[in-house]
Amino acid sequence: MHNFKELKVWQKSIELAVEVYKAASLLTSDEKYGLISQMKRCSV
Repeated sequence: MHNFKELKVWQKSIELAVEVYKAASLLTSDEKYGLISQMKRCSV
């Protein structure tokens, strides 16, 4: 059986999640409990 971490789709999804977390950290604190949490949950 292959290691799933070697799959390109897995690697790209991790990159996407990291980018979403970086973008979310740039948003204002007003959006902390609304948009940011939704973005993080969606990316994961």
